[in-house]
Amino acid sequence: MVYALLGLVLTLSSVLPAQQAEPSGQQRKEAPAGIQQTPNDLRPEAPGGDVVGALADPKSFRIGPEDVIAVLVWKEPELSGQFAVRPDGKITLNLVGEVEVAGMTPMEVQQKLTGEFGKVLNNPVVSVQMRAIRSSKYYITGNVGRTGMFPLVVKTTVLEALTLAGGLGEWANKKKIVILRGKERLFFNYTEVIKGKKLEQNIDVQNGDFIIVD
Repeated sequence: MVYALLGLVLTLSSVLPAQQAEPSGQQRKEAPAGIQQTPNDLRPEAPGGDVVGALADPKSFRIGPEDVIAVLVWKEPELSGQFAVRPDGKITLNLVGEVEVAGMTPMEVQQKLTGEFGKVLNNPVVSVQMRAIRSSKYYITGNVGRTGMFPLVVKTTVLEALTLAGGLGEWANKKKIVILRGKERLFFNYTEVIKGKKLEQNIDVQNGDFIIVD
């Protein structure tokens, strides 16, 4: 009988997972203060024009409609998430309701939301980061390495924009590249610029520009 009970105990011990007890007198370590990101936060977007927020300066980039921001509230997962900025420039958050964010930098929005959540939470720790940038963009079409929409995150010249597009194609017209800006038609001579001539034509790209390479 004793041997039978001993065999039963050994069998159960081999099947049931062992549980490790925490050392006596010690408490489970708390997560470090601040905001922790999940693996899905700010991961690169699929090709198609979006850009992750790591490229945007949180102190200077101005948020606009269609941009997506990540709001992370420490220890409050139900208040955290990713939010697309509506055409009216606002997002809607639990507890605080509608908040206007368009025209503000991520840092300014972070400070604003810290104040808003502070009305209902004790000492909230809030982080705001760009998830995708869609409000500021330009387009390149024609004989270049890669055509399509490009996010305009930082100051970018026409030459830099063409470089980001993979450069000019073998048969591209390098001397007459057209920039459509609203009703304006501006011209860029690639051959002159790379030789250091007439550099004033290497203008900064603006939101909504179309760069056409024949």
